[in-house]
Amino acid sequence: MEIKLLQDIAIIFGLAIIVLQVCHKIKLPAIIGFLLTGALVGPHGLHLVKSVHEVDLMAEIGVVLLLFTIGLEFSLKELFRLKRLVLIGGSLQVFLTIIVTSAIIFFGFKLPANRAIFIGFLMALSSTAIVLRLYQERAELDSPHGETILAILIFQDIIVVLLMLLTPFLAGAGGQGLELMKSLLVMLAKAGVILGLVLLAARYLVPHVLFLVTRTRSREMFLLSIVAICLFTAWLTSLAGLSLGLGAFLAGLVISESEYSTAALGNMTPFRDIFMSFFFVSIGMLLDVRLLLSHPGIIGLLTVGIVFMKFAIVLLISIFLGVSLRSALLTGLALVQVGEFSFVLSRFGLEHNFLAGQRYQYFLEVAVITMAITPFLISLSPRLAQIMLRLPFPDRMKRGLAPMQQEKAGSGAKALSNHIIIIGYGLNGQNLTKAAMSANIPYIIIETNPETVRREKKEGKNIIYGDATHIPVLEQANIVSARVVVIAISDYVASRQITRQIKELNPYLHLIVRTRFVSEIGPLSELGADEVIPEEFETAVEIFIRVLQHYLVPQQDIDRFMAEVRADGYQMLRSQPRSLVSIYDMSGCLSESEMKVIQLEEGSPFAGKTIAEIGMRKNFGVTIMAIRRQEKMTPNPAADTALQAGDVLILFGTSEDMNKCLEMCRTANPSVSH
Repeated sequence: MEIKLLQDIAIIFGLAIIVLQVCHKIKLPAIIGFLLTGALVGPHGLHLVKSVHEVDLMAEIGVVLLLFTIGLEFSLKELFRLKRLVLIGGSLQVFLTIIVTSAIIFFGFKLPANRAIFIGFLMALSSTAIVLRLYQERAELDSPHGETILAILIFQDIIVVLLMLLTPFLAGAGGQGLELMKSLLVMLAKAGVILGLVLLAARYLVPHVLFLVTRTRSREMFLLSIVAICLFTAWLTSLAGLSLGLGAFLAGLVISESEYSTAALGNMTPFRDIFMSFFFVSIGMLLDVRLLLSHPGIIGLLTVGIVFMKFAIVLLISIFLGVSLRSALLTGLALVQVGEFSFVLSRFGLEHNFLAGQRYQYFLEVAVITMAITPFLISLSPRLAQIMLRLPFPDRMKRGLAPMQQEKAGSGAKALSNHIIIIGYGLNGQNLTKAAMSANIPYIIIETNPETVRREKKEGKNIIYGDATHIPVLEQANIVSARVVVIAISDYVASRQITRQIKELNPYLHLIVRTRFVSEIGPLSELGADEVIPEEFETAVEIFIRVLQHYLVPQQDIDRFMAEVRADGYQMLRSQPRSLVSIYDMSGCLSESEMKVIQLEEGSPFAGKTIAEIGMRKNFGVTIMAIRRQEKMTPNPAADTALQAGDVLILFGTSEDMNKCLEMCRTANPSVSH
């Protein structure tokens, strides 16, 4: 028995490597690869795996570990930051999808109400794993549509636990109303007791236990403790008649509130990934490719219907939330697929006979297809959105239906001239605004997040709401009189469009565009951007500046080198580093020198003596460059300067001489920093 299972695991992993390699080549997500692997090895494919029950068991472990790690990653701070989008946008998306789907199934397909509602549960969820990974790769998670997508997915990940709880309740939906109410109250009471125990454990028991474990510095004991907490909590909830998955999620929440959550997540992620691969393989084993080949029309219509329905619902909700029409279109196109948690829920549906036979096969076929087309839809979404925006939508809808007065917001901009326009109020936009205010440079900010606009206007910022891809918004910021425009958003497609429109409206202003990728330098420059600053290389440049300063390269040479790096579009960093040789040769004579900072404490041999009495240069070969006493800095101090306890000395010398000096100071254990 054990050998057969080992053989099946080897077959699954071996074939999965090949399939995943093919999926990687054609840019399909790994989940699709696992589903295809299951379809190939399963009973409807090549029938290579015999131990289907054992694979299902490992799949159940994968679900438990997945929900556990979601609990670990759950951030109350992130939820609070996006609370409006999460609570309003997420809840509307989930519940409207359930209502619309249930109505279509109930009235159109004449299925019982409980089954219709359960199918609504399945359709309400989207793929967190696929969508977030794709948007992380595109560096658009902090864009307006990226934040909306993230908020809705966060709510879906939370609500899936409640949907799991409600599924057994739906199974008894044929009973009397009083019995249903009683069973619901019993279930809520059990959940309340379990939640209370979990909260008590999170507050008093688990942090103390994990502290004792971590004191041993044993990785094995820490890992076993984390697994034990997960399994024990899951077992406790199962005793109360609740799901193992809920218990695992609560266990993750318990640990997430402690300082050990990051270490726990790092230890559990490899196990989660391995067992989750079994989960998707087990789903794929149920996939009957012959059904797709025999009923392509029905499956195609179902897929198109689901995609259109989910797109329309998310689009309307996004517009209601106040985002621009373009962001709403991108959000809708990103969330049209059926999610991985729908597969988890579908297993509950099998247990309670909500899905059976061909109906379950239709669900699998449609779910896999929607997930497979998601990468292509997201890749094409900017172009599709641009095409849709050519339709005669009202201008107010294109800007965004934010509850604020556009005309009033723009009236102050008419009086501005030679001002800077800051497009996007993320971290870069905030820092630039602070710099403009400090230098008394007139500015105006264009931002698409209505909550941010409302908050910053209360604080006195000159900010307007709108999408800068629309010319009226740029005119509202008095683009014709601006001197500088900085585009500081994460959406590179929108950046291109804004760049083109700005140069058409005012070709004489200086346009600076911030982008994530070096590949955008050429297209943006061709469209008229005067400067394109890619974060990919600017981070490396800033780090290299610190390195050169540490090697005491003269500042004017550093400035010259950085100007050369930026002048040719960072080509120097993309080719052989021929220009680095001169800097290295010039600084070689100083490579053995270093600077250190020490603080004199009570009892130090240097305290109470002058620099001449200590003979710092004569006895140690070290020079005191400056002394900081309290808040006052004294550079190049005189020889008769008396040192005091608490003084911070900035020293310069060779490594060998510096060590001799520090050895003398160690009698008083001064603090040393580089």
